[in-house]
Amino acid sequence: MPSDPTGFWTPVALSRDLPAATVMPARTASGSIALWRSASGRVSASADRCPHRGMRLSHGFVRGEALSCIYHGWSYGQAGNCLRIPAHPGLAPPESIRVATHEVEEAGSVIWVAVGTPASKPPRLDGLIPLRSLTAFAGTAAIEAAASAKANPDGLIELGASTGSLCLLLSAQEDGQTLIHVLLRDDVGPAAAIGASRACESLRRRAEGLQKKEIAQ
Repeated sequence: MPSDPTGFWTPVALSRDLPAATVMPARTASGSIALWRSASGRVSASADRCPHRGMRLSHGFVRGEALSCIYHGWSYGQAGNCLRIPAHPGLAPPESIRVATHEVEEAGSVIWVAVGTPASKPPRLDGLIPLRSLTAFAGTAAIEAAASAKANPDGLIELGASTGSLCLLLSAQEDGQTLIHVLLRDDVGPAAAIGASRACESLRRRAEGLQKKEIAQ
């Protein structure tokens, strides 16, 4: 992930995994968020707790340009302001009822969420297409050891130096796990994609094995 004294960007999901009018849970190094895409296609990142009863907003639903809690239906806009309280349809919700929001950018078919206040935009990762995402019960150091390669400042590991066809975009989680986004060069075919997916599963197993050994020592 890009490093910056005041903040950084973390890749939380692939664009294709968040269709229009849907919400999904996601995680950053600072905690859980509700990642959602409005009916018009705009992506937003909100704190994953409704201010009313604390229900997870990632369990809610999207209608139009608003995210609604599944418990009592309180609805929130992309800026975090409460738009509607169904039990009081004639009430204009006070400005004090809000959910925290995070800056979000969509670049290179990857959705990035800001932790803190980054001074620059997230990397665009030109020439790469997303394959899949998977979670490893291992830290980034164990993944680097399993891959025999170091992540660059953007959190990207390039595998297969002879072809450069497979890349791993790492996102550290708050509990020692790592979210891995698998990316391919855009000139590879279906067979290479299947092989890359299998290679990543094998790498995850190796990394988790290394992590277990380190914990046991």
